Amino acid sequence: MENKTEVSLGYGDYLSVKTSNVVELRELLTLNANKSIHLDVRISADMATVPEEYHEIFLNMLTSKYYGKVSFGDNPFSRCVPKKEKRWWQFWR
Repeated sequence: MENKTEVSLGYGDYLSVKTSNVVELRELLTLNANKSIHLDVRISADMATVPEEYHEIFLNMLTSKYYGKVSFGDNPFSRCVPKKEKRWWQFWR
C-alpha cells in the first residue's frame, strides 16, 4: 500500500510525492571511563509495506524489544482500547 499525493504545479504539470512511513528509534549510550564516551544508536524501519491498521502493533513490538517499554492502550492516540472490566452485578451489559 503506497500513499501518494499528486500536487498540481499548473498548466498540466504534476508532482507525485510519496509519504514517508519510516520509524526511527534513537538512544544515546554513555560509557563513563576516564571521560564520558557517547554512542548514538539509531534503528530505522520502513513501515510502507505494512497495512496502516498494524502500524501501532509493530511500533509496540519495536519499543518493547529495544526500549523495554510498550504503551498498549495508554497512548491517547491509540486505536487499541483495552476491554473495560465489569463489576459482577453488570452481567447484562
